[in-house]
Amino acid sequence: MREPLFIKQNIEKWEEFEHTPSHDPDVIAGQFITITDDLAYSRTFYPKSNTTKYLNGLASKFHQSIYKNKKEKKHRFFQFWKTDLPLLFARHKKQLLYSFLLFLIFSMMGALSAKYDNNFVRLILTDNYVNMTNENIAKGDPFGVYKDEDPVLMFIGIAEHNLYVTVMCFAAGIFFSIGSVYMSMQNAVMLGSFEYFLVSKGLGTQSVLVIWIHGVLEISSIIIACGAGLVMGNSIIFPKTYTRMASFKKGATEGLKIVIGILPVIVAAAVLEGFVTRHTEMPAWLSISILLTTLSFIIWYVIIYPNILTRKLTPTLSQLADGNEN
Repeated sequence: MREPLFIKQNIEKWEEFEHTPSHDPDVIAGQFITITDDLAYSRTFYPKSNTTKYLNGLASKFHQSIYKNKKEKKHRFFQFWKTDLPLLFARHKKQLLYSFLLFLIFSMMGALSAKYDNNFVRLILTDNYVNMTNENIAKGDPFGVYKDEDPVLMFIGIAEHNLYVTVMCFAAGIFFSIGSVYMSMQNAVMLGSFEYFLVSKGLGTQSVLVIWIHGVLEISSIIIACGAGLVMGNSIIFPKTYTRMASFKKGATEGLKIVIGILPVIVAAAVLEGFVTRHTEMPAWLSISILLTTLSFIIWYVIIYPNILTRKLTPTLSQLADGNEN
């Protein structure tokens, strides 16, 4: 795009940001993101132009406005989960959707493989785990595995394992996204085959009421982490208007922020698995309530809220033009 056209398309927006400053921290954060994106584009194609100098100055003003005092910095920790992370979810919703669809497809592959190959479940879950589960089923306590260990030790072990898996799902994306796809396949096939195994034993409904108490958050974290890996991997494959290195740095940074952002979700899943899932005798209504609460949270925070926030913080050019006319 030629520089005059770039200026023409964005000048009203820049003037609005510069001459009509907002006092809403959320709005300022959204405008800052918009300006830095424009600055990155200008630096790439017009590095020595006055446009780049102007945008750099405007970005500096926003930066000073956001970080102008220590009190605001204290709130930055919470601002990350309130604004920054949801905006990243919205920006990379395609990668998150692809990650979800891949996980779903791989899960179905795992279930079908378990259905048509009697040895597949043992191959994926190991003989020891299958034999243990069969023994628990024979005892009338199919999910006894969740009661075998001290809840605190179980929580620590699960949290450590899930954090490791999550980080690996993201880090593997550096191999041009293929690594994250492989990690998604590995975890999804295991889940699909395990679910089919339980269904074949007549435990389908009970498995949902017990395992998915923590499973919603745990599986969602894996899917999101793989999506973050796709963000990083795709930034190498598709640099767009950036240099490949600049694109990689941007993709890696944003993917890492997503992974850091879901760490509390991973810990919450470990808390549920360590302390709650073991109560397999709990009433169905309570189990369903927990399951729906966790599912509603994921849908709201990862899908609905980011879209609402994006619409709120990113005014269209037509709205800005109307504002200037008024």
